[in-house]
Amino acid sequence: MPITDKQLDQAYSDLKGKCGGVRNDYFGLLYLEQEFRVPRDFAINQVAFGGNDYGLDGFHFDADRRNLYLFQFKYSESHTQFKESFHRLIGDGMERVFDARTQDARQNDLLLQLRSCLLENQAVIDKVYIHFVFLGDPSEAERSAVLDKLREDLENKKHLIDKCFGRAVTLLIEYRSGLSRKAGTVSHQRTTHRYDLEITGSLERTGPGGERLIVGLARVCDLHRMYAEMGQRFFERNIRSSLGEELAANRALERAFRRIVIERTDDPSIFAFNHNGVSFAAEEVEIDGTRMRVTEPRLLNGAQTVTTFARFLAKNEGDARLRENAAAIEGIHVLCKVIADAPQDFVTSVTINNNRQNPVEPWSLHANDTIQLELHDKFRDDVGVFYERQLGAFKSMSDNDLDSIGITARKPVELLPLAQTLLVTDGEIDKLSSMRRVFEDERIYESVFSAARLRADTRQILLCYKVRFRLRRLLNDIIDKGPNKYEYMSRARNLLWALVCQGILNAPDLDELAESYGRDMTVPADFTERLSALATTRCRFLISDVVGLRENAERLSEGNLNFLRANASYKKCMDFAHKRWKWVEKRLK
Repeated sequence: MPITDKQLDQAYSDLKGKCGGVRNDYFGLLYLEQEFRVPRDFAINQVAFGGNDYGLDGFHFDADRRNLYLFQFKYSESHTQFKESFHRLIGDGMERVFDARTQDARQNDLLLQLRSCLLENQAVIDKVYIHFVFLGDPSEAERSAVLDKLREDLENKKHLIDKCFGRAVTLLIEYRSGLSRKAGTVSHQRTTHRYDLEITGSLERTGPGGERLIVGLARVCDLHRMYAEMGQRFFERNIRSSLGEELAANRALERAFRRIVIERTDDPSIFAFNHNGVSFAAEEVEIDGTRMRVTEPRLLNGAQTVTTFARFLAKNEGDARLRENAAAIEGIHVLCKVIADAPQDFVTSVTINNNRQNPVEPWSLHANDTIQLELHDKFRDDVGVFYERQLGAFKSMSDNDLDSIGITARKPVELLPLAQTLLVTDGEIDKLSSMRRVFEDERIYESVFSAARLRADTRQILLCYKVRFRLRRLLNDIIDKGPNKYEYMSRARNLLWALVCQGILNAPDLDELAESYGRDMTVPADFTERLSALATTRCRFLISDVVGLRENAERLSEGNLNFLRANASYKKCMDFAHKRWKWVEKRLK
């Protein structure tokens, strides 16, 4: 039976004097009573009332099934409310429960009860379930790019569970509905990944926050073994996956492997001299002489080396020389940096600064930022459009892949053009000529990709984004009105884009436009005609008025058209637009 508001109000009224907390805290109590048949007198000791819960709202031990259940409850249909709970669990919660090296006198009593349960039943617990329970659809939570990344970060903490129990214990993470009792279609079962590597000549350095850096020579075949077992999970901290064998650097890598293993013209030792090295992070690192045991490794840079080596082995699988020269394969070493005991922000910084072997544009370095993941979810959930925050991600997906995650459009919104769209609608047209700086200056970047963008109408964002697909046509339509008179218009591309967007956002039928043309990535003929009419009957005259200003007329006569790319010209155009048609500046926020 689904939990109702009436039941919640009744439980809160009956118990608030005894248990405290707020009304929504009692959702977890009712869930334990109904789902697991826990008597109320016991359930009140297994639910958190109040804060300092480290991301856990409840627990239950099922002795018959030998399962320990950990819960996070949200009396809401929105799965986005789980984000903060994930962060608390990842940051401190898992260590607080399973590896408490320090004490917190302010921690919720629930955690004390949970620790007691763990100590009493440590020998008989076989599985640990973490259930995120809310009122919404679990399948929607599973589709969230933000929650998917946070779930993987949480799964990386499984080694703490294994250490607590002194053995491998199964960890499963699920989303559950408190209304329908519906579970997600995927139960994420996690196995701890541990690998023994051979590393020679290792040196170690400690960072400012106790982070560990171990540097040495590692075998490429060991890195390949991790990739072969973990797959793309091994690359989840990288800003991109494999860039493909057609890339010049990857062709060079394959030639190097071929000369060493197949042709035997190069000694394996030469590879380490010619390679810039790789880096990976691990949850734990233990060193014993030349042996290193790493727990939950994640490659930070070097994806091209690992994937190219895998392709090389696959291509030559039937070649006898591959088997005959196994010693050469094992002799290929690469300089390797291993980072351990480091928080996620530190690892992210290392990832960015280590991805320089192949040229990396600054916007690619932000592909895994939380705001980019949030936008990924926003475009998918609102309009069924894929947001390509990672280079080449869309191209690598099949139609079935797109269908399975709710993508209906067959063209993506890309990160860099989206940033340009947001800038032109903000009137910051001068920044489009220095997009590197936009992504390298954190202050500018955070203003462009602020949390306020998540509240914007996604349909309106697409309307303005798609204007860029027709800018050449719009410029030509204006120039056709007077090739000599409007010769300067080709230098006003970004100014025209910004003004057309303002014309759209100021349209009295904006909602109709958004509903008709803002739900996919196509640019139908009637939308193009609407844009052309805006460009030729509105924006043309605004730009002409700015060009006609005395100070700009002098610049024009000297052939200096830089003023057409200045924010001041946009502001002047909008002043004229307000006088003529009452346009006001509207932003996508």
